[in-house]
Amino acid sequence: MASSTIPPPLSMLESFLCGGLAGCIAVTVSNPAEVAKTRLQLQGELVKGGGKRVYKDVLDVLAKTWRNEGIRGLQRGLGPAYVYQILLNGSRLGFYEPFRRTINRSIGRSITDQIPFTSVVAGAASGIIGASFGNPLFLIKARMQAYSPILPVGTQHYYKSSFDALATIFRTEKFWGLLRGMDAAILRTAMGSSVQLPTYKWTKNQLGSHGLLPSNSILTYLVSSSVSGVCVCIVMQPADTALTRVYNQPTTRTPDGRLSGILYRNPIDCLWKTFRTEGVFGWYKGSTAQFLRVAPHTIITLTVNDIILGLYKDIRNRRS
Repeated sequence: MASSTIPPPLSMLESFLCGGLAGCIAVTVSNPAEVAKTRLQLQGELVKGGGKRVYKDVLDVLAKTWRNEGIRGLQRGLGPAYVYQILLNGSRLGFYEPFRRTINRSIGRSITDQIPFTSVVAGAASGIIGASFGNPLFLIKARMQAYSPILPVGTQHYYKSSFDALATIFRTEKFWGLLRGMDAAILRTAMGSSVQLPTYKWTKNQLGSHGLLPSNSILTYLVSSSVSGVCVCIVMQPADTALTRVYNQPTTRTPDGRLSGILYRNPIDCLWKTFRTEGVFGWYKGSTAQFLRVAPHTIITLTVNDIILGLYKDIRNRRS
């Protein structure tokens, strides 16, 4: 009798590439909502009562941006968003399982056990790596999305392209300018990643183990990723607002020649000043747009990632 062999798990590089491809597909759909979210987060920045409102809500942002800037306006920052997604989701989806299995083994548990603590730690750690690698791309993406030649809100940064943005920031702010807001990016991504994959995996396991849905059906992927998207949106929004504002704030040169933010020293300072002048609702500006971005982005990323992984494993196993 021929012995059947269990195919080896995907390598970290294979998982990284599959996750990056899934993230690129998702961001193509979710980018217009992120443009709207970014502009709503900057509207009425540190103004009591919100000040003059250029945009009423997320639909108003999308409509005015389409009318005044066309599809190019709705997809501002898409180029750096692609590279960022490869780095972020490649790291988050590629490193999550290796990290989780390693942590499980270190505490004497089976690598198949879904333990909330180890899942959260693995999710946060993989997200931090992705956020650190992708910070320069997220920085220029946020600034490009905030820019509007017709209806500007917040500090405006005009760049002709992603390469022009990188060159301009490096020329004016040096290497440290490309790392601006990394602490806020790590905070935001750690919070989002700590719940994204754990809630997705937990929901998928519950649906399968209780016989509610087939374990590997597309409907199971959609339901699980929808639950994950809601959890990410709730947990991540305040840190996301801080990140957008820290990235986009005006800068001044210090006596030692470095450029420093005029409005905020760090993300905690941003959250405190926002709360003091705009209240807790200031943290959640653009939350509807955030949900319209996170929900489809999470659903597409995780669903497509599982589909891509399944196809890739079939192809690899047939060749072996």
